[in-house]
Amino acid sequence: MMQDTYVLSDSQKRERRRITIMFTVLAVLIVAVFLVSMNTGSIRLTPLEVLRTLFGGGTSDQDLILFTFRLPRIVLSVLVGAGLGVAGCVLQAITRNALAEPGIIGINAGAGLFVLVFTAFYASPAASPVYMLPLLAWVGAGLSAVIVFGLSYRKHRGFSSTRLLLNGIAITAGISSVTIVITQRIDAEQYQFYARWISGTLSGQDWKFVLAVLPFLAVLIPYVMYKSRTINVLNLGQTMAVGLGARVTREQAGLLAAAIGLAGACVSVSGSIGFVGLIGPHLARRLVGTKHQVLVPASALVGGLLVIAADTISRMWLQDTPTGVIVAVIGAPYFLYLMIRSKM
Repeated sequence: MMQDTYVLSDSQKRERRRITIMFTVLAVLIVAVFLVSMNTGSIRLTPLEVLRTLFGGGTSDQDLILFTFRLPRIVLSVLVGAGLGVAGCVLQAITRNALAEPGIIGINAGAGLFVLVFTAFYASPAASPVYMLPLLAWVGAGLSAVIVFGLSYRKHRGFSSTRLLLNGIAITAGISSVTIVITQRIDAEQYQFYARWISGTLSGQDWKFVLAVLPFLAVLIPYVMYKSRTINVLNLGQTMAVGLGARVTREQAGLLAAAIGLAGACVSVSGSIGFVGLIGPHLARRLVGTKHQVLVPASALVGGLLVIAADTISRMWLQDTPTGVIVAVIGAPYFLYLMIRSKM
């Protein structure tokens, strides 16, 4: 009995090879920057000293520098970049808006407000339970997103790209006004903590922050990848998606919750690092195409590479300038470029 077999065409084989090469290059770049970052800091460790310390042969000072100060920050930068990259990819797909990004549409602002309110209850922010931050940030990001998306949604027409962007800017401005009022009522230590958070710095973060954000990424990124084919359908538009049998509202709600969870968890431990969710998916789309089966993991890799590279540059040449500032220097011109191209 003969069986039908699916044979890839030459163009499909070339495309698969190209995508495989792109993933390999991104992974190699992340590993390379990771290794450079371990050697970078106010106290320099040679590659040999880093290698010896990783295998337990370093001095107590070298162990302290590498395992307590550098590795948590480096690992966290990759995780935060990956989470924000995937969140931006999802938001751009379900809204069909190339400018959708957690920082631009108010999600980061909502998360920041709840983080500020939470830390204001503690005399010393360092004494606050770190593991509560991602959950509270998710609640704040969710409330902000519900308002923005609710105001931007039109029945039978889906999300309006222009309304989404304008409502996001308006909500962000409103939340920023509230945060200014709150910052006038907190003490100097609490204000210093929030000032560091709003600038998007990874300095001083330890393994507690890595463990706080890791469960969110470990659950939500695989969920988004599992739904990648559904995202492809939703990206065709509401009418087409309904015609293909997709439960549009339910799927959009689930994916939106995942994007909010990723963005809220990431910014709660890293501060308000913007534009990663904008740049990551755009660059990934240029590298691997528009199919979300490959676009989602590519967005995670590009986002991770962007944040770890920005953080390494900060420590290497810019005297530990906040990572969010460096990403913004790259992201703001790119955002303006996309605005011009979108003809909104």
